[in-house]
Amino acid sequence: MKELFFPDRWVRSAYEIDYRGLYEEGIRGLIFDIDNTLVYPNAPADERAKRLLAQLRKMGFQTVILSNNTGKRAGTFAREVGSPVVTKALKPLPHKYREAMRLMGTDERTTAFIGDQIYTDIWGANNADVLSILTDPLTQKEEFWIRWKRRLEAPVRRKIRMRQENGR
Repeated sequence: MKELFFPDRWVRSAYEIDYRGLYEEGIRGLIFDIDNTLVYPNAPADERAKRLLAQLRKMGFQTVILSNNTGKRAGTFAREVGSPVVTKALKPLPHKYREAMRLMGTDERTTAFIGDQIYTDIWGANNADVLSILTDPLTQKEEFWIRWKRRLEAPVRRKIRMRQENGR
């Protein structure tokens, strides 16, 4: 059984993931968080995000944006990157992760989630029993309540780092 707060993988950036390797492992659906995962907090879709998601779909992946945000912010972003969106996700609850899988036509074995927060993104992905990939945040310049959550995440991140260094 998965440890709720521990990702299956931890990478520096969503832009450095070995997506070809994921495809070879059988992953066909990718669920993405937006803020501090694909773009800076509250930023619009940039060329890098648009290019990444287009390349992933060209490789054969289905993509969905999953956000706790409302439809306006997340919907605009998703349209700009050409992906469906699931809003008001209430992460870490698993039901919207499952809705994203239904949109993509994938299941738990063929889906991965990519996000930067442990207590929302990763916990939710683990609750939904999909491959969870934690990224480092793109910036430390965040809203107060997110910075507060980062302090709570720090001990878990240290433990994850220690496990990676020890090859576990």
